[in-house]
Amino acid sequence: MAKHSLLIAIAYTVVLTLACLISIDFNKVSDIAPSFSDKIFHFLAYALLTFLWMRAFIFHLKMLKQKAIRSSLLFSIIFGIIIEVLQMTLTSTRSFDFWDILSNTLGVLFTVFVLSKSKIGQR
Repeated sequence: MAKHSLLIAIAYTVVLTLACLISIDFNKVSDIAPSFSDKIFHFLAYALLTFLWMRAFIFHLKMLKQKAIRSSLLFSIIFGIIIEVLQMTLTSTRSFDFWDILSNTLGVLFTVFVLSKSKIGQR
């Protein structure tokens, strides 16, 4: 998996982008899902995004662990904000949501905390 870490990170980013920008009527989904369930999705999606990019930075781009963690943190948070702005400007069924950004950021910070304690990428 380390060999393909950059390709996996890019593919996941593309899929996440498409999932966030496609036009879906979420009013029907909100009738059957708990009101906070999309925030859990945001948390998990951005936790995974951060993990995948950290691995790509370490294993493909040969960054040191701390620089890879900082880079993945910065990338993931900025990406989340850009996606929210694009939802507001490019779609008619999605809107900018501060709580989504907060959920994204908490997922990123959780992953950064876990990865900073792990042995992944240590030399």
